[in-house]
Amino acid sequence: MTVIGVVGAGVMGVGVAQNLAQYGYEVVLVDRTEEILAGARAVIARNCRMSRLMGGPALDPDAILAKITTAVGVEALGKASAVIENVTENWDVKREVHLGLDEVCPPETVIIVNTSAIPITRVAAVGKHPERVIGVHFMNPVPAKPVVEMIPGFHTSASTIERTRELLSGMGKKAVDVKDASGFVSNRVLMLTVNEAAFLVHEGVATAESVDEVFRGCFGHPMGPLETADLIGVDTILYSVEVLYEHYADSKYRPCPLLKQMTDAGLHGRKTGRGFYNYES
Repeated sequence: MTVIGVVGAGVMGVGVAQNLAQYGYEVVLVDRTEEILAGARAVIARNCRMSRLMGGPALDPDAILAKITTAVGVEALGKASAVIENVTENWDVKREVHLGLDEVCPPETVIIVNTSAIPITRVAAVGKHPERVIGVHFMNPVPAKPVVEMIPGFHTSASTIERTRELLSGMGKKAVDVKDASGFVSNRVLMLTVNEAAFLVHEGVATAESVDEVFRGCFGHPMGPLETADLIGVDTILYSVEVLYEHYADSKYRPCPLLKQMTDAGLHGRKTGRGFYNYES
């Protein structure tokens, strides 16, 4: 695998593209508009410049960006050995993207679904080649997180699993095998925690600052659950909780109304400048 397609130039897609380029892969990053893609390149350049200060390796932004080609639409991914899809945790959006990938990509192309909640077998059923579809749940920020969850679907072939494991190893990642159940391991636990933390703020039990201080000070977490929500994206948290609620039909996954209100108001966290905290100053 030398040319890897990356679909979606949001927080996760930018991180995946940068991570691949750091390890020498040629990347084709696609999204809906040139404006989004230009913004993604600017974010990657900034992240590279900041890498050393954040405890990562020294990176040359020009060298990293030279490995990344951008294009509008999935039609540019016909020659990719593998495609990593990173669009929002919304079933209608994911389904539309995978219909397009199924038309564009040859049968031997590995299709990797970067999702935190949507079952892989459901995504694989969209196309004509479910054996080539596999899930990988990357953590944010992607270049800094060495462990991922790898989730085969019902029809995923042994060849797809092996090729994906090799690609992940080539990106500096350790793949932890997880079965195909909505939320997998990390988000079955994390989303409940973040959702309940949002309820504490919604009900006036504590401020966001107080909730996070308890988790940092009492449990030694480097970030509290609501700081984590802002990093991941409040909208992404909401969509993930909604998927869990829909899949398991269990009231413990009921989304906090505050998450819905914040998503509607555009308070999505770091990426929009405001979430549970204000990042605009």
